[in-house]
Amino acid sequence: MANFAYTILYVRDVAATIEFYENAFGFQRKFITPDGDYSELITGNTTLSFAQTDLAKTNVPEGFTESDPAAKPFAFEIGFTVENVEEAFQKALNAGATLVSEPKTKP
Repeated sequence: MANFAYTILYVRDVAATIEFYENAFGFQRKFITPDGDYSELITGNTTLSFAQTDLAKTNVPEGFTESDPAAKPFAFEIGFTVENVEEAFQKALNAGATLVSEPKTKP
């Protein structure tokens, strides 16, 4: 059986994105490349990483749809478990998160 190991999100500014996730969710930076085009966060068993969109052009040569914060979001979700949903929600908003929908407690 395979193990799910990585989620890589392609972003315009890796350093700013990593800083946001550190401030919003308390993750620690595992590393960022000297060029600043790839970084990973310590998130538990699965690695959450960010790569500059220029790397996507190499890794996905057939083309891709670049994410745009001003556009409707992709049908994609990254979920985190927390002890206090409201506290985590407010911390993320204070760090600059954009509200897409109100948080919900799910089983």
